[in-house]
Amino acid sequence: MATFPSIDPDYGAQKASQPNLRRVKYGDGYETRLRYGLNQNMKVWTLTFKNISETDSDTIEAFLDARAEDGTSFDWQPPGSSASYKWVCPSWTKTIPFANVATINATFEQVPEP
Repeated sequence: MATFPSIDPDYGAQKASQPNLRRVKYGDGYETRLRYGLNQNMKVWTLTFKNISETDSDTIEAFLDARAEDGTSFDWQPPGSSASYKWVCPSWTKTIPFANVATINATFEQVPEP
């Protein structure tokens, strides 16, 4: 299993959670909420690698391109976490604001794999 390169994203990374719940509303105003599925609360991270070297940006982009070819996941440890999880990156952008400097914006989606 491939591990994401050890290049840290900038502060301000954003984590999104949307638990998969089913809601049943009864006629008297009550409702019941039930978890749906085994992995019902997968995370999505929006990351920015700002003003990194062109070499680091090429490393990140080559890594993501290689995973995009066959859809394989990779290991990555989110900021502040002591464990790594499985992720895919469905989209990313690269901008080059200055010579030999680049910024990569990427979205990492957690996937339920062993």
